[in-house]
Amino acid sequence: MPGLGAVGPQVLESALIELARRSATSVTAVYLPAPDEPVLQLAVLGGVPWEMSMPWARVALKASSPASDAVRERRLVWVGDQEELARRYPRLALVVPYRFTMAAAPITTGPDTWGALVLQWPASHPPRSSPREREEIADACHRLGRILKEAAEGGHPVRPAAEPVMLPPLRSRTAGPAEAQAAVDFAERIPVGCCSLDVDGRIAFVSTRAAELLGGDIPDLLGAKPWEALRWLDGPTAEDSYRAAVLSREPVSFTARRPPDRWLSFSLMPDASGISVHISPVHSAHAHTPATAPPEPRAYSAAATGRANILYHLMHLAATLTEAVGVRDVVDQVAEQVLPAFGAAALALMTAEDGRLRIIGYRGYTAELMERFDAAPLTSDTPAVRALNTGVPTFFATFAELKRAYPPAALQDTRAAWAFLPLITSGRPVGSLVLAYDQPHPFTPEERAVLTSTAGLIAQALDRARLYDTKHELAHNLQAGLLPHTLPRVAGLDVAARYLPATRGMDIGGDFYDFIRLGPTTAAAAIGDVQGHNVNAAALMGQVRTAVHATAGAAPDEVLARTNRLLTDLDPDLFTSCLYVHLDLGAHTACLATAGHPPPLLRHPDGRTEALRLPPGLLLGIDPDAGYASTEIPLPPGSVLALYTDGLVEAPGIDIDDAVGDLGRALARTDPAGPRAMNTVADTLVRHARRSTPRSDDIALLLVHPT
Repeated sequence: MPGLGAVGPQVLESALIELARRSATSVTAVYLPAPDEPVLQLAVLGGVPWEMSMPWARVALKASSPASDAVRERRLVWVGDQEELARRYPRLALVVPYRFTMAAAPITTGPDTWGALVLQWPASHPPRSSPREREEIADACHRLGRILKEAAEGGHPVRPAAEPVMLPPLRSRTAGPAEAQAAVDFAERIPVGCCSLDVDGRIAFVSTRAAELLGGDIPDLLGAKPWEALRWLDGPTAEDSYRAAVLSREPVSFTARRPPDRWLSFSLMPDASGISVHISPVHSAHAHTPATAPPEPRAYSAAATGRANILYHLMHLAATLTEAVGVRDVVDQVAEQVLPAFGAAALALMTAEDGRLRIIGYRGYTAELMERFDAAPLTSDTPAVRALNTGVPTFFATFAELKRAYPPAALQDTRAAWAFLPLITSGRPVGSLVLAYDQPHPFTPEERAVLTSTAGLIAQALDRARLYDTKHELAHNLQAGLLPHTLPRVAGLDVAARYLPATRGMDIGGDFYDFIRLGPTTAAAAIGDVQGHNVNAAALMGQVRTAVHATAGAAPDEVLARTNRLLTDLDPDLFTSCLYVHLDLGAHTACLATAGHPPPLLRHPDGRTEALRLPPGLLLGIDPDAGYASTEIPLPPGSVLALYTDGLVEAPGIDIDDAVGDLGRALARTDPAGPRAMNTVADTLVRHARRSTPRSDDIALLLVHPT
């Protein structure tokens, strides 16, 4: 298997090239999990320029997108046409309004999910998948999964880089020097102009006639994007037509006026290697006569970003910010969309807190530099503070301009131009946004207006996100306050617990655990899950835990019966699962009773692990007269008893018994020896659950290990 010792996504390249050639895809991409984040990151890309894919470089696992849905639900996601895309993924359809067919599939090996494979076909592709295509996709995911699994098991897990590995364009054949010259001669004899754009949209060839029609010199045109080399093409139409041709793989035509009054027709014919463009004059001028005189030519910079690209990024930013919940979401989306949209090299996002301007996020700057500017008093005279206090944006095309406006200013980084934008919502300032450029940057009136509008959009999202974070923190503080802060120490027992909230929306759950010291050689352990994800569930969880704690020491069946009667008296209209264990260290036994809770796992001293199938008991809070049965098991030194809630094993598309068995195998592979080893085992089991498939429920885990 290739790439066993590799660490980069290049190990997937040959398999993806073979898939693209065999399946005739127009776009081929692989997303891999970002380290330590619930995010899928674009790792390999082919068929579409990296710049065009930047808004989708990182996809949150909880987001609604083909890639994240495929991974989260472990199934093939097929989107047959633009209408289906708009219905199922309206945000994606809004910012990519082109015709194509798409598929996304999880890359898996057994219970492990390694990422997502995303494929697109030209608009001519049938909207329904064929059995052969589904089989090819499944085979490709299996092959990719084996590569990723072997790399991880070899100690070299494949990680996505800051930019994806770009697959080479697929060509039907390669020409030699003589044939290439013959192709140029052929193009020169054609009466209309013609040029060729590479996969990144840059001019790779232009005929003499095309250069004459465009009004440019061939050396100046080669290697440039048309809308950058020719200011009269620097409008949304030309670049948007290019995007439509790339993504739909359909011919696209448009007309454009070369000042002062010459109209040209452009016909774009795409394939996997790029786009052929035919350029011809339009003679029926009356059909294209503008209603008004042409605007004055705008100032042009060779490094300027096309307006279609700006609109593309900003539409994506606007759609994304409607789904952003916390401040971190807003900061990440702003950094990922605004920088490429405006060609900036760095940004800093700041909010006003306690009379100071606090930096809450940045990109492209060093941490040391940000620490120097963080917490500036709102009375200080700096561009960022002035923008916040006055509500007026300021733009500096060069450092000399900045120095004239603020004589104390010193160049503390390598940046050459800046925009300081106030973040204002409902007439109230909430912060400032700083954009910095590596080269001098003349801000046109149009660009200043767009930047100011963008700042207002960010301000509204940031204000909502701060409110969300405040409520979210209060809710989770409530839940954390109802759980034990520390576990009591009992001689002869190594105990560890983990609790992880689902962190989806504002939900808080009712998962709980407890460990109670009853005497020198006796203890009790309990774990449970109240139905629901809201404040009521969390409050009831606290009552259940209190009831279990108050009756601890009685037989397990009696503890559950008493707790059940209390809950039915309260009539909370919520049900609770619970597992209670009485531990006798002197007799080396454990006595257990369950009320509809997932089966505990027992790892024997020899490493053999089993799920304990206890006599079933009714959920708490349903029937006040429900009875429960106790089961006693040996619990010798060296064994491990694992209690957990269903968030550790439940996931869409996974059989619960298979998931419990897989968790048991993960427990069997751990080493419980050594002081406080249960902390290591607990972390291992939580990592296993997160790696197997994304979780949407809270997780509680309690491990008991007689030493």
